[in-house]
Amino acid sequence: MLGLDFPTLIARVIVLLTAFSFHEFAHAWMADYFGDDTPRYHGRLTLNPLAHLDPLGSLMLVVAGFGWAKPVPVDPYVLRRRSAAAMMWVALAGPMSNFLLAILAAIPFRLGLVSVEQAFFGAGNFLPTLPQLLLEFIIINLVLMLFNLIPLAPLDGEKIADYFFPASWSDFLARIRPYGPMILMVLFIGAPYLGVDILGWIMRPALQLLFNALVG
Repeated sequence: MLGLDFPTLIARVIVLLTAFSFHEFAHAWMADYFGDDTPRYHGRLTLNPLAHLDPLGSLMLVVAGFGWAKPVPVDPYVLRRRSAAAMMWVALAGPMSNFLLAILAAIPFRLGLVSVEQAFFGAGNFLPTLPQLLLEFIIINLVLMLFNLIPLAPLDGEKIADYFFPASWSDFLARIRPYGPMILMVLFIGAPYLGVDILGWIMRPALQLLFNALVG
């Protein structure tokens, strides 16, 4: 599938079942913590992947290394009554869950139990080796974290930025909110097609920095 070898395909499916499930569960748990039972009512307060996976977003993660899950429904009114920062914490919980998963997966590399070289040169013919699986797990979780921190709707970063930005910047975010998905499509699809990888320029240095910090 688009040049993917079978071990990489299997590794990405495993990452898909864990990374997205933890990400969406983290949103749901944080909303529930702040008194919003909307995620619980919709069956999202669970680690069951079937409750969270979006078919197209799942396919994109497998073939392209990034994707999305079904958004967790929340009630902003209930959250804001509890705390002015509640929406920000609910949004932040998802990307931070991916960062935590990446940290956990990096521990075997830090302890010298596996190496990056084994991930590249010790791939199996059918199933991914442990180093290959861990490496894919770390990279995709970091990509999901960084991608979701972009301050454009409907990504988590927009709600985080809305809390921290000055009022004038928040007004700007509100004005462009309806066009967020279109802007992301232009940045991810249109710009690279024209040879301009804007998101790559933004995300790649941060991804490399975090990967080096975790794996060494």
